[in-house]
Amino acid sequence: MKIVVDTAALIYWTLDPSKLSAPAAEAIAPATEIVVSAISIWEIGLKVKQGKLELPLSLHAYVDRLNRLERLTIEAVTTAVWLENLALAWEHREPADRTIVATAVLAGCPLVSSDRTIRDFYAQTIW
Repeated sequence: MKIVVDTAALIYWTLDPSKLSAPAAEAIAPATEIVVSAISIWEIGLKVKQGKLELPLSLHAYVDRLNRLERLTIEAVTTAVWLENLALAWEHREPADRTIVATAVLAGCPLVSSDRTIRDFYAQTIW
C-alpha cells in the first residue's frame, strides 16, 4: 500500500512517533511506499529558520536520514502536481497544503495528516 504523509506527519513519524494518532500509525506501519512531497522539506526549513520548529539535527542531516529510509520517497513537485494544485476545487490558500493534497490526489492514495482543513477537504485523509 502506498500513502502520502504531510509535513507534520513526517516529523512525527520520523522524530516522535508517539505524536501520531493510532489510525495514522496503523496506516504508516504496513505501507510499502511512504511518499513525501518535496515541498515538505521547504516547509520544515522555513519553520526551522523562523524558530517555529527545532530539529535534533541539522536540516541537511535530517534530509539525508530521510533519503536513507527504505520505504520513503521524496517526490519532486512536478508540473503535473502544480497543475493539480491549481485545479483543486478548494479555497485553501496554503501552498504547501495544496501541493501535498495534489500529490495524494495524483497518487490516488490516502494522506496521513492531522490538519483539520486538509481532513475536511480530502476524503481519503487518515488521522
